Amino acid sequence: MRLERELMRGAGPVAVLRLLSVRSMYGYELVDALARRTEGVLAMGQSTLYPLLYNLEAKGLIQGEWREGEAARPRKYYSLTGSGKRRLESDSKQWAALAQAMTALGVIGPEAEGVGA
Repeated sequence: MRLERELMRGAGPVAVLRLLSVRSMYGYELVDALARRTEGVLAMGQSTLYPLLYNLEAKGLIQGEWREGEAARPRKYYSLTGSGKRRLESDSKQWAALAQAMTALGVIGPEAEGVGA
């Protein structure tokens, strides 16, 4: 299952910030990690990811650094800035509150099993 465009617009940036809070990554690593770690739910192609990265970089939430790779061409690695860490903390609290509210409504969790049946 993949998220609809509007949900991805909200989830994508915080997912990328979360991955970059663990370690610096280059574009293809992010694409792979998003797909693998979310079992395809947050899978996005490079044509979606790179505009997102450019936007986060323009906002000062991440920074890119070109690095030489072993037997490969240089790659741009992205890492979180101080502003990015603060944004991730704020966004994480908002997502937790949203998940709690949706659980209370029965949209998430065992109560949601009968919805639409």
